Amino acid sequence: MELLEPVQIGNYSLQSKVVMAPMTRGFANDLGIIHPDTINYYKIRAFYGVGMIITEGISISKEAQGTVGIPGLYTLRQVEAWKDVTKEVHKAGGLIIAQLWHVGRLSHSYFTGGTKPIAPSAVQANGQTHNIRMPYETPRPMTITDIERTIADFAAAAENAMNAGFDGVEIHAAHGYLIDQFQSYITNLRKDEYGQKKFLFLEQIIKAVGNSIGIDKVIVRFSEHKDDLPLYYWENPEDTVQEILNVFYKTGISLIHPSSPSFKKPLTNHTLTLHALIRKYWNKASIGVGEMTPNIAEEAISSSEIQLAAFARPLLANPDMVELLKRSTPLKKYHPETHLSTLLP
Repeated sequence: MELLEPVQIGNYSLQSKVVMAPMTRGFANDLGIIHPDTINYYKIRAFYGVGMIITEGISISKEAQGTVGIPGLYTLRQVEAWKDVTKEVHKAGGLIIAQLWHVGRLSHSYFTGGTKPIAPSAVQANGQTHNIRMPYETPRPMTITDIERTIADFAAAAENAMNAGFDGVEIHAAHGYLIDQFQSYITNLRKDEYGQKKFLFLEQIIKAVGNSIGIDKVIVRFSEHKDDLPLYYWENPEDTVQEILNVFYKTGISLIHPSSPSFKKPLTNHTLTLHALIRKYWNKASIGVGEMTPNIAEEAISSSEIQLAAFARPLLANPDMVELLKRSTPLKKYHPETHLSTLLP
């Protein structure tokens, strides 16, 4: 399978085209320091051939957090704890990317150190926070000072990631979290330039992070779907995709991670899937994700629709998935009651 072959993507040499998708696990302590089992959780997947690991979302600051158990990259102790993870993943032959996360309005002052969550505008989200179920609070609209500080927090977290030994960072601009909130007319009611230019905030974060660690070490995850707005869709996917890709071309991004709930399902207002539409306008590398199977991945990589394929549940159930595929051994089925209760198999 092409999926299982090594590949060079920019400066990254991957032992396979299999990517471990970012999955929120929530095992960190109250100080945002990772659980000791995190070391082997990631190491074992690298050992068995995963080419690139993208971590669960890592908070860039205390106010970026949306639930309990989320690791951070904004204190020295957090950075030191991650060093053991990156060292062991590299020993096992893998690469590891830190996903940088700010949830914006999808939070509560219980998680943010007593301050109100921040967002582009004061629009309360429907639903409840994860794990500890509390209604989302109405967020405080961000001032220009808040925006500048948050951009600086992303850049600082990226620099901390490099100090912790990560191979790069993924900016989480998907799924209705803070960056994505600037990109939707539902959550962004601003009248200033951040309301008129919906991708400006993302562009400024990419530039700041790129200036901090090098643009070749920056990946961006983005999506149409929002976790808190299940009925949301792009009114004109063709225009929206071109807009966001123009930001990536402008900033020099060379690897992107478009996120879809289902890789094979067409966009609501289009005949093409998200990844197929992106390939129409994007001539650099991309990661495919969304209920991915080895056969779907193989077909998409062979046709050059994507260059890498990200797996979530199959890799939770099968840390040795790459090795099993090489031996044509059936994969174990994913069972949430088994595979979500612990970090280690």
